[in-house]
Amino acid sequence: MALKAVHVSDVPNLHLPKNTTSALYTDHVSKGVDAFRVSVQSPQKFMVIGHRGSGMNMLQSADRRMKAIKENTILSFNSAANFPVDFVEFDVQVTRDDCPVIFHDNFIYREENGIVVEKRVTELTLAEFLCYGGGESSNAGESLLRKTKDGRIFNWKVESDDCSCTLKEAFKNVDSSLGFNIELKFDDYIVYQEKELINILGVILQVVFEYAKGRPVIFSSFQPDATRLIRKLQNTYPVFFLTNGGSEIHIDVRRNSLDEAIQLCMENGLQGIVSEVKAVFRQPGAITRIKESSLSLFTYGQLNNVPEAVHMQHLMGIDGVIVDLVREITEAVYDFVNKTIEGGEEKNINEGEVQMLRTERPNFSQHELSFLLKLIPQLIQL
Repeated sequence: MALKAVHVSDVPNLHLPKNTTSALYTDHVSKGVDAFRVSVQSPQKFMVIGHRGSGMNMLQSADRRMKAIKENTILSFNSAANFPVDFVEFDVQVTRDDCPVIFHDNFIYREENGIVVEKRVTELTLAEFLCYGGGESSNAGESLLRKTKDGRIFNWKVESDDCSCTLKEAFKNVDSSLGFNIELKFDDYIVYQEKELINILGVILQVVFEYAKGRPVIFSSFQPDATRLIRKLQNTYPVFFLTNGGSEIHIDVRRNSLDEAIQLCMENGLQGIVSEVKAVFRQPGAITRIKESSLSLFTYGQLNNVPEAVHMQHLMGIDGVIVDLVREITEAVYDFVNKTIEGGEEKNINEGEVQMLRTERPNFSQHELSFLLKLIPQLIQL
């Protein structure tokens, strides 16, 4: 059965407790860890986070929206800020000369004299990275390329291009009201020594502490020891563990299930989990275990570009979603959080009232539960 046959309008009228909804325009996650831990023990708003800014680039996709704006750039971050997103998520690596830069892939590719040249980002100096990254110092005639997981190579062409940037530049040039979800990027195929991780994290923290000022910041990483260490190195910003929840198997067992993720967070004082969304749909009972552990739960994945899937996560008590289609998903979220059911009739809520309300866990009727259970298998199969 195709998911496109299911629409938000098909969602049953959910009878939520009186005066409950989530607020798209309420305060950001608290900057301080202690304040954040207090906030996760109370009902939270439903957050929308822009993936790599306004969305990742999928050069092989026929969807023009996935090639509209260059990902992980100042342009992409500020474009996302035009919509009611709470944070932008982006990937930070550290160059050979100890400068934190924003770039997702472990390797950067370009064509030189008809030959594809591959360089590891962390083995480049800052000057070399910026030269490769499409800035003014880039060599003419050398196009930036991108390699997909299946080995195909595409010209990195988008409708609105921008050059790569440093973490410092992002703090200085991106709308100061926009929160940063900084993913600490490490290569899955490299075994990192603790001393090396501490050096990398220290370089990143130095920039954050100097330039973040009052901006909300969350750290996240798939690298378990990186999350453990950055939590030990600072007590200012929340730390989330990224996991695919078991959809891929890793040598490090801490990465192989949501229960392992919960244990890692509890043992190291982390504040939340960011899970691949299908893993949560496959294990909805994990949401209760995560909440009982006073942890926040965000999700990522291409399903988060489907409004129906996002709506269902809101109903299930998930705290926020990382999305590529920022405009479409923020509009959908605003639509379903800007209404509450009272006496069987829809009541419109003005923006001021929305700011005063919080989500409570809904009590589902059998009809509502039936709808959710029918929809979950469709979502998992996508």
